[in-house]
Amino acid sequence: MTAVQLTPLELKIKMHPHTRPLLHIAKTFALVIAMALPITAAICTSASATTLRVANQGDALSMDPHSLAEAVQLAFLGNIFEPLVTNDKALKPIPGLATKWSLVSPNVWRFELRKGVKFHDDRPFSADDVVFSLQRARGEGSDMKGNLASVRDIRKVDDYTVDVETNGPNPILPNLLTMTYMMSKSWAEANAAERPVDRRKGVENTATTKANGTGPYRLRERQPSVKTTLTRNPTYWGPIEGNVTEVVFQPISNDATRVAALISNEVDLIDPLPLQDVPKLQANSALRVAQGKESRIVFFGFDQKRDELLYSNVKGKNPFKDKRVRQAFLQAIDTQTIIDKVMRKAAYPAALMVAEGMNGYSAQNDKRLPFDPIAAKRLLTEAGYPDGFEVTLNCPNDRYVNDSEVCVASAAYLARIGVKVRVDAEPKGTYFTKVLKRDTSFFMVGWSPAGYDAHNALFYLMATPAGTAGQGSWNMGAYSNARLDTLTSAIQIETDLTKRTAMMNEALALHRDDVGHIPMHQQSLAWGMRANVEIAQRADNYMFFKWASVR
Repeated sequence: MTAVQLTPLELKIKMHPHTRPLLHIAKTFALVIAMALPITAAICTSASATTLRVANQGDALSMDPHSLAEAVQLAFLGNIFEPLVTNDKALKPIPGLATKWSLVSPNVWRFELRKGVKFHDDRPFSADDVVFSLQRARGEGSDMKGNLASVRDIRKVDDYTVDVETNGPNPILPNLLTMTYMMSKSWAEANAAERPVDRRKGVENTATTKANGTGPYRLRERQPSVKTTLTRNPTYWGPIEGNVTEVVFQPISNDATRVAALISNEVDLIDPLPLQDVPKLQANSALRVAQGKESRIVFFGFDQKRDELLYSNVKGKNPFKDKRVRQAFLQAIDTQTIIDKVMRKAAYPAALMVAEGMNGYSAQNDKRLPFDPIAAKRLLTEAGYPDGFEVTLNCPNDRYVNDSEVCVASAAYLARIGVKVRVDAEPKGTYFTKVLKRDTSFFMVGWSPAGYDAHNALFYLMATPAGTAGQGSWNMGAYSNARLDTLTSAIQIETDLTKRTAMMNEALALHRDDVGHIPMHQQSLAWGMRANVEIAQRADNYMFFKWASVR
């Protein structure tokens, strides 16, 4: 069988007379996304079929596509499930399960669905599945509801047409749907999986370990924390460029063990490749390295809501409610040295919560306060903590590049100003459950915005946690600024690009000046692989096996 090369698709949005301003935004999004170009390896078109063995530092925590807005899980499940709108290798929005989308009124997006698509159990895909999936994704237990926060109603027009009505104009709704996967309504009902698996409550259902999507690969076997096996979908509606017919995905948390597995030919591809091992692999003719700039900011957050911290020796008050304390932490940490030594220069310092290339990013605003331990010590003293205090830092040890090492290094710098930090590092399987319940005082998280737009980060990470629509659902420290909340709401419906960008710039600068979080760095991607493996590497670190070949 000869692999088929995907032909680039030109997207055209039919504009309602009252919504022509949105066309400018749509064009700008294409430009912004084009700026975030990934490093792409050539795709082999060999007719041979084979197995691809992949090792990641952590597992996909559930097979439920709406249970956790975490990139490893969403990237892996993107091989099984599909969205209405997807992204190509350069992160440009292209048709997925919807062949086209258009505005039929200022607040209504119409999606025309692809015909002839079947789920893995051979049930046909239709508008009923779309209405069910979008309602499920915005319902109780879903961690994806923030991307649908502006949605008022979802209506079936006919078997292959769905209207999505928003509370006001939402020019980027199709972009936000690139991470919202479609499920089979009848399968979910038959398997008592009508609601998502709630990671915060530890609730599970059939969707935890089973999956039924429309994607190029089917779930054959699921052994949590051991391995997950996929097989190629023989009835897939679209092209599959590569020759991989089976994928064996396994978590190997230990860096040395993961690299050893690659060198000894036990696996074919590892993510991430430990930065210290990049030169070793580059010198090995049997191996190669794919590197690129990732669209993710790694940052620290503080509990700014409780009157007394859960994990500190300070009693009767919360030091993180004082901006001087937060700023002291920021200026006490030598981010550049951590980048140079811990990250081995494979990261970029950040002052904002969004990376360069995201819509709403401003280089002028990306100015970080200088590393200054003397100023930091003075700020602590002014805040009433001349001798510092004790606090626990919650940190994953298998999610971001050198995550626990960055936490330990940061704790060492904070010790120099009298702050004794206990680093509690754990696997992401338990880590995210803990911090998403806000059972933390000081924590690390990383974020790559859906739609490659700053509003996503503002809404999820910085807006005041409110209601059930997902606002602030990843704002675990409950940072709050009324002006930022007002701007976040206004940005969502603004159709004038200049005004929208100005509001995003203002909101991000407000958060920076408040020291609402401590942005640490924009991390880099590094995959290690056998020399006979070729795969496209996108800037969002999503690994799609339909673009992989083993020669």
